[in-house]
Amino acid sequence: MRILFLGDIVGPSGCKAVKMYLPEIIIKENLDFVVANGENAADNGAGITEKISNELFDCGINVLTTGNHVWDQKETFEHIEKEKKLLRPHNLITPAPGKGFEIYSTKNNFKVGVLNLMGNVFMKKCDDVFIETEKFLKNYNLKKDYDFLIIDFHGEITSEKMAIGHLFDGKATLITGTHTHVPTNDARILKKGSAYITDSGMCGDYNSVIGMNKDNSINKFFKKKAEKHFPALGEGTLSGVIVNCCTETGLAKSINSLVMGGVLQNTI
Repeated sequence: MRILFLGDIVGPSGCKAVKMYLPEIIIKENLDFVVANGENAADNGAGITEKISNELFDCGINVLTTGNHVWDQKETFEHIEKEKKLLRPHNLITPAPGKGFEIYSTKNNFKVGVLNLMGNVFMKKCDDVFIETEKFLKNYNLKKDYDFLIIDFHGEITSEKMAIGHLFDGKATLITGTHTHVPTNDARILKKGSAYITDSGMCGDYNSVIGMNKDNSINKFFKKKAEKHFPALGEGTLSGVIVNCCTETGLAKSINSLVMGGVLQNTI
């Protein structure tokens, strides 16, 4: 069983990179399941639309996760209620449309759980992620409720991500961070067998400030006259991780970073 997780897809450049590279990668890497964070995929880099989510599904993505920008496109309030493959953070303060956890079937008839969590530090207010994690682990078990479990932890700080990683070690297949849009160099198998990376990075134009136009972003830091943030539109990079999974235990055999296209050094 081989799983690909792609970091935050940002704007037109990120969507273009996914459409350009993903179908070929799925074939060449013999991938069984693909998850990506799509909360910045809209043309303005904030939120996601029904049209864009369907285009990404057509490229081979099985599930889209989100984060603090999930409601930036107002149509998502209705769309997420009917689209099972689009998740919002599980620990959003309820009531909230949609779901933060779902179990999906693969082409090989395996059950894959996908859990979307959001951090508490420097983020929009949501329920305590550690308490919600504890509740989740009391109700669900690897190899009992699903064959594999993928966790997208959408958070600002590395310590939260690492702590959640250790909490799920041995109980999840992959724990990956998203939101900071920079791929970290710490992909590894944790002590009890779960694959982990602090941040899977971004699918988008890295000649930017986390995917946004660099000149406009710099002007904002100088408090000069600037427009509302908008995406950089150069060549996009695909960034994420590929996990080779054990079908007997549901844990990870290996995890490798994937970087393809654009200005970063490619790893595939």
